[in-house]
Amino acid sequence: MICLLPHCAYLSETSRMLEIHRALTVLGVPVRVATHGGPHERLLVEAGIPYDVLGQGMSPQRAASFVASAVGLGDPRQSMYDDAEIETYVRAEAEYFRAHGITVAVTGFTLTTLLSSRLADVRLITEHAGSFVPPVAEHRLLPAPSRPVDPRLKHAPDWLSRFLVNRTSNRTPAYCAGFNRVAASLGVEGIPSLAALLLGDLSLVPEVPEVLGISAAELAAWTPAGKVGYRPDTRLLGIGPLFAHLDVPLPDGVQKFLDRPGPVVYLAMTSTPPALVREAVTSLSALDVRILVAGTIHDLSDLATDRLMVGGVLPSQLVMPQVDLAVTTGGQGSVQTAMACGTPLLGIPLQPEQDLNVALVERLDAARHVAPHHLNRLAGTAGKMLDNRRHLEAAERIQKLYAAVDGPAQAAEAIARHL
Repeated sequence: MICLLPHCAYLSETSRMLEIHRALTVLGVPVRVATHGGPHERLLVEAGIPYDVLGQGMSPQRAASFVASAVGLGDPRQSMYDDAEIETYVRAEAEYFRAHGITVAVTGFTLTTLLSSRLADVRLITEHAGSFVPPVAEHRLLPAPSRPVDPRLKHAPDWLSRFLVNRTSNRTPAYCAGFNRVAASLGVEGIPSLAALLLGDLSLVPEVPEVLGISAAELAAWTPAGKVGYRPDTRLLGIGPLFAHLDVPLPDGVQKFLDRPGPVVYLAMTSTPPALVREAVTSLSALDVRILVAGTIHDLSDLATDRLMVGGVLPSQLVMPQVDLAVTTGGQGSVQTAMACGTPLLGIPLQPEQDLNVALVERLDAARHVAPHHLNRLAGTAGKMLDNRRHLEAAERIQKLYAAVDGPAQAAEAIARHL
């Protein structure tokens, strides 16, 4: 039996698990779904998917604090959960796996599964590393981070930051300390590095080779043998793009807003502090454009004007084909949705994985980026992109590459093989 464990504090992680669930259902493979809870549980409810909540369920406040403390955002000396919380979840997950005959667990950033899968002798498959996988660092493809994990590198030159991020992700124990204390107390394998924290026994790499810059054959051939900082069983598999197709209608008011003449910018900064969203809105408002804001869990309704509409959780796959520019934090889901729609992207990355997602399509001229501490440059960069068709043409080239691959189906087939 397979168990999917979406982290429902994240829209992206929840929606990707929905895609995998749909594809497994098409294959006729039975699946259970379990989660720690969170504000995006309602996507599971709306999709009609039965699920179990392990523990008391994450309140919106706890989910927000988790997101704020996560990799690249929070202090690298902590592990997002306290030790008691980690152990409680690990024991609950292991008990759940045993009770329901789970042999394969598939997770999107439910990091406690790195320990519970060992405790219950369950195969762990992950997708939350996205393109942030070892061969990319070994090829020195990781860009200088907009917000370095190590605060001591805040003012380091880009060449040094880039060298270190490619060199040290499998050497730094950032964010691992709490997990390793609990692993030792339970007598299970620990997590040797930040890189290992993002990888399962099999890590699905949701990108096409032309964008990733690494061939599918090289991904599949990679092993941690002779390398430090990895669990010895880790393997990789390229599957192609994996992003949400939210099964919700586009509200009539949003469609009317999009139908009006003139350029439109779509600002979709989910799982982001509301102050940063507001700062981005202020900057973009200097442009002669209409702005559609995906409001997600934040109340941003006071921002609405004749030229600015605030929506809730919007089906980006329906919005992005109708806009001229997408502005996001550069999560894998939003970047791939933009590219699948042939829409140029302006990224405001908040952590290293988002830096990479934007850099991969920026290298192909389909995107640009602005660091979160330089949002005064956002309007200028957006204006230049709107005035230059080459970004649109580059995004349309990637759109054709994505159209040839069914990422969810490939993910489901890979997961089913592990039964």
